[in-house]
Amino acid sequence: MEFLIGEPLALDLVNTRAQDFDVLDTPEVFGNWLDRQAGRLTSVGGPYTADDLGVVRELRAHVAAAVDAVRRGERPPGEAVGAINDAMRAAPAYGQLDVTDGGLTKGARRDGDRLARLLAQLAEAAADLLTDPAASRIRACEGPRCLMIFLPAHPRRRWCSPELCGNRVRVARHYQRHKTG
Repeated sequence: MEFLIGEPLALDLVNTRAQDFDVLDTPEVFGNWLDRQAGRLTSVGGPYTADDLGVVRELRAHVAAAVDAVRRGERPPGEAVGAINDAMRAAPAYGQLDVTDGGLTKGARRDGDRLARLLAQLAEAAADLLTDPAASRIRACEGPRCLMIFLPAHPRRRWCSPELCGNRVRVARHYQRHKTG
Protein backbone atom coordinates (compact mmCIF):
# COMPACT_ATOMS: atom_id res chain seq x y z
CA MET A 1 0.00 0.00 0.00
CA GLU A 2 1.45 3.32 -1.07
CA PHE A 3 0.68 6.57 0.63
CA LEU A 4 1.88 10.06 -0.06
CA ILE A 5 4.30 11.62 2.43
CA GLY A 6 6.68 14.54 2.26
CA GLU A 7 4.19 17.37 2.36
CA PRO A 8 3.86 19.50 5.50
CA LEU A 9 2.96 17.09 8.32
CA ALA A 10 -0.62 18.36 8.58
CA LEU A 11 -1.17 17.60 4.87
CA ASP A 12 0.44 14.19 5.29
CA LEU A 13 -2.14 13.56 8.04
CA VAL A 14 -5.04 14.61 5.82
CA ASN A 15 -3.58 12.48 3.01
CA THR A 16 -3.75 9.33 5.16
CA ARG A 17 -7.11 8.67 3.56
CA ALA A 18 -7.50 8.01 -0.14
CA GLN A 19 -10.13 6.72 -2.54
CA ASP A 20 -9.39 3.05 -1.89
CA PHE A 21 -7.72 2.90 1.52
CA ASP A 22 -7.23 4.60 4.84
CA VAL A 23 -3.93 4.45 6.70
CA LEU A 24 -5.97 4.64 9.90
CA ASP A 25 -7.83 1.39 9.21
CA THR A 26 -5.25 -0.80 10.95
CA PRO A 27 -2.65 -0.22 13.65
CA GLU A 28 0.00 -1.93 11.50
CA VAL A 29 -0.44 0.38 8.51
CA PHE A 30 -0.62 3.41 10.79
CA GLY A 31 2.60 2.24 12.47
CA ASN A 32 4.24 2.12 9.05
CA TRP A 33 3.06 5.68 8.38
CA LEU A 34 4.50 6.79 11.73
CA ASP A 35 7.81 5.10 10.91
CA ARG A 36 7.95 7.02 7.63
CA GLN A 37 7.40 10.26 9.57
CA ALA A 38 10.52 9.63 11.67
CA GLY A 39 12.25 12.87 12.55
CA ARG A 40 9.01 14.85 12.35
CA LEU A 41 7.26 13.16 15.26
CA THR A 42 8.91 12.32 18.56
CA SER A 43 8.03 9.94 21.41
CA VAL A 44 4.98 8.51 19.68
CA GLY A 45 5.95 4.88 19.07
CA GLY A 46 3.19 2.29 19.00
CA PRO A 47 1.46 0.07 18.96
CA TYR A 48 -1.82 1.93 18.76
CA THR A 49 -5.23 0.37 19.23
CA ALA A 50 -8.30 0.63 17.03
CA ASP A 51 -9.75 3.07 19.59
CA ASP A 52 -6.59 5.20 19.36
CA LEU A 53 -6.93 5.27 15.58
CA GLY A 54 -10.51 6.49 15.97
CA VAL A 55 -9.24 9.46 17.98
CA VAL A 56 -6.57 10.22 15.36
CA ARG A 57 -9.26 9.91 12.65
CA GLU A 58 -11.37 12.53 14.50
CA LEU A 59 -8.43 14.96 14.65
CA ARG A 60 -7.73 14.30 10.95
CA ALA A 61 -11.33 15.23 10.09
CA HIS A 62 -11.01 18.52 11.98
CA VAL A 63 -7.66 19.31 10.36
CA ALA A 64 -9.11 18.49 6.93
CA ALA A 65 -12.10 20.77 7.53
CA ALA A 66 -9.86 23.63 8.65
CA VAL A 67 -7.45 23.17 5.73
CA ASP A 68 -10.33 23.03 3.26
CA ALA A 69 -11.75 26.28 4.61
CA VAL A 70 -8.38 28.05 4.50
CA ARG A 71 -7.84 26.83 0.92
CA ARG A 72 -11.13 28.48 -0.03
CA GLY A 73 -10.23 31.70 1.80
CA GLU A 74 -12.87 31.08 4.47
CA ARG A 75 -12.77 31.01 8.25
CA PRO A 76 -12.21 27.46 9.58
CA PRO A 77 -15.14 25.93 11.47
CA GLY A 78 -15.05 26.77 15.18
CA GLU A 79 -15.41 23.08 16.06
CA ALA A 80 -12.28 22.25 14.04
CA VAL A 81 -10.27 25.06 15.63
CA GLY A 82 -11.46 23.98 19.08
CA ALA A 83 -10.46 20.34 18.48
CA ILE A 84 -7.01 21.36 17.25
CA ASN A 85 -6.54 23.62 20.28
CA ASP A 86 -7.73 20.88 22.66
CA ALA A 87 -5.23 18.42 21.17
CA MET A 88 -2.37 20.89 21.60
CA ARG A 89 -3.34 21.58 25.22
CA ALA A 90 -3.55 17.86 26.08
CA ALA A 91 0.24 17.43 25.88
CA PRO A 92 1.95 20.79 26.28
CA ALA A 93 5.56 21.11 25.19
CA TYR A 94 8.27 22.42 27.48
CA GLY A 95 12.00 22.88 27.15
CA GLN A 96 14.42 20.67 29.05
CA LEU A 97 18.16 20.85 29.54
CA ASP A 98 19.93 17.48 29.17
CA VAL A 99 23.46 16.50 30.09
CA THR A 100 25.16 14.39 27.41
CA ASP A 101 28.69 13.15 26.79
CA GLY A 102 29.22 16.14 24.51
CA GLY A 103 27.96 18.68 27.04
CA LEU A 104 24.54 20.19 27.40
CA THR A 105 21.67 20.09 24.95
CA LYS A 106 18.28 21.72 25.07
CA GLY A 107 15.39 19.58 23.96
CA ALA A 108 11.63 19.68 23.94
CA ARG A 109 9.52 17.32 26.02
CA ARG A 110 5.79 16.85 26.39
CA ASP A 111 3.52 15.85 29.20
CA GLY A 112 0.74 13.36 28.55
CA ASP A 113 0.48 9.78 27.39
CA ARG A 114 1.73 8.53 24.03
CA LEU A 115 -1.56 9.21 22.20
CA ALA A 116 -1.89 12.71 23.68
CA ARG A 117 1.70 13.50 22.64
CA LEU A 118 1.02 12.29 19.10
CA LEU A 119 -2.20 14.28 18.80
CA ALA A 120 -0.52 17.41 20.16
CA GLN A 121 2.27 17.19 17.59
CA LEU A 122 -0.19 16.63 14.74
CA ALA A 123 -2.34 19.51 15.99
CA GLU A 124 0.68 21.83 16.26
CA ALA A 125 1.66 20.91 12.71
CA ALA A 126 -1.88 21.82 11.64
CA ALA A 127 -1.74 25.13 13.51
CA ASP A 128 1.61 25.95 11.90
CA LEU A 129 0.22 25.21 8.44
CA LEU A 130 -3.08 27.00 8.96
CA THR A 131 -1.33 30.18 10.10
CA ASP A 132 1.20 30.12 7.27
CA PRO A 133 0.28 32.48 4.40
CA ALA A 134 1.30 29.67 2.02
CA ALA A 135 -1.76 27.67 3.16
CA SER A 136 -3.87 29.57 0.64
CA ARG A 137 -1.84 27.87 -2.11
CA ILE A 138 -2.75 24.31 -1.03
CA ARG A 139 -4.17 22.49 -4.02
CA ALA A 140 -6.11 19.34 -4.69
CA CYS A 141 -4.55 16.79 -7.03
CA GLU A 142 -6.00 16.89 -10.53
CA GLY A 143 -5.65 13.13 -10.91
CA PRO A 144 -8.91 11.30 -11.54
CA ARG A 145 -10.50 10.09 -8.29
CA CYS A 146 -7.50 11.30 -6.25
CA LEU A 147 -8.25 12.88 -2.87
CA MET A 148 -4.71 14.04 -2.07
CA ILE A 149 -3.84 17.66 -1.38
CA PHE A 150 -0.46 19.31 -1.56
CA LEU A 151 1.41 22.56 -1.14
CA PRO A 152 3.07 23.15 -4.51
CA ALA A 153 6.67 24.30 -4.51
CA HIS A 154 6.18 25.15 -8.19
CA PRO A 155 3.07 27.03 -9.41
CA ARG A 156 2.57 24.62 -12.32
CA ARG A 157 2.39 21.49 -10.16
CA ARG A 158 -0.93 19.75 -10.81
CA TRP A 159 -0.64 16.30 -9.23
CA CYS A 160 0.06 14.91 -5.79
CA SER A 161 2.90 12.93 -7.30
CA PRO A 162 4.32 12.91 -10.81
CA GLU A 163 5.00 9.18 -10.39
CA LEU A 164 1.45 8.34 -9.29
CA CYS A 165 -1.29 10.57 -10.65
CA GLY A 166 0.89 12.47 -13.11
CA ASN A 167 1.93 9.26 -14.82
CA ARG A 168 -1.65 7.94 -14.88
CA VAL A 169 -2.88 11.12 -16.58
CA ARG A 170 -0.04 11.06 -19.12
CA VAL A 171 -0.66 7.38 -19.94
CA ALA A 172 -4.39 8.04 -20.37
CA ARG A 173 -3.69 10.98 -22.69
CA HIS A 174 -1.25 8.89 -24.72
CA TYR A 175 -3.81 6.10 -25.01
CA GLN A 176 -6.49 8.55 -26.18
CA ARG A 177 -4.18 10.02 -28.83
CA HIS A 178 -3.05 6.66 -30.17
CA LYS A 179 -6.10 4.48 -29.80
CA THR A 180 -7.14 2.87 -33.02
CA GLY A 181 -10.49 2.86 -34.30
